[in-house]
Amino acid sequence: MNRTFGIIGKSLSHSFSPRYFKEKFIKEAITDVSYRTFPLNDLNELLPLLDKDNSIKGLNVTIPYKEKIIDYVDSVELIVKEVGAANVLKIDYIEGKRTISAYNTDVIGFEKMLLQHQCAKHSSALILGTGGAAKAVAYVLKRQSLPFRLVSRSEKENAISYQQITKELIRENTLIINCTPLGMYPDTATFPLIPYHYLNENHLLIDLVYNPAETVFMKKAKKQNATVENAYAMLCYQAEAAWDIWNGKG
Repeated sequence: MNRTFGIIGKSLSHSFSPRYFKEKFIKEAITDVSYRTFPLNDLNELLPLLDKDNSIKGLNVTIPYKEKIIDYVDSVELIVKEVGAANVLKIDYIEGKRTISAYNTDVIGFEKMLLQHQCAKHSSALILGTGGAAKAVAYVLKRQSLPFRLVSRSEKENAISYQQITKELIRENTLIINCTPLGMYPDTATFPLIPYHYLNENHLLIDLVYNPAETVFMKKAKKQNATVENAYAMLCYQAEAAWDIWNGKG
């Protein structure tokens, strides 16, 4: 039986994964699989979807379900427990019984991308956002012993607000990661409200948005001579890690 893989989320028309996997299947002559989009208005639609189609063996999970998905699975890997978010599901059938396992390959993808840069020259970081992607990034920074602050729209117990970002904070935190969807297609004119004019050539700004390839966040940083990178490399790494999990190599 052919295996089906896919992605669940709310707005999937411009997702990275469908194109990536379709190109991978062609390039590597993988013919017994397909990759589809499964837009879900609510996660309660997940189990009926799997009931209807038992060819589905693996799913990517995207906005806004990376955290809530944990309540719908049978088991989670240790990283998912520690991060509190998952972006990959593996669906197995043993003696007719279905089990859903959750994994987080965002951690793998971001860590591999980050290590391409000279992390040692950055003593601390700002993480813009507090959702599932931000949790994966925070987990990686902890693993790399890199202190960070979370930034949210409003001040929280574990996060400062955008209004609290000062010149000193920008100068101290030379690594800044956008983990919000601000700037993502089709809302390409939006961007995180940080004081960009305090950035300089010592800064590295990473945008976890990948469409468009260069966001307003990145353009504003480049004007201040900062180094910028989008999420493309991270997404490629996490997609390959997902493929390994689905095929029992992860």
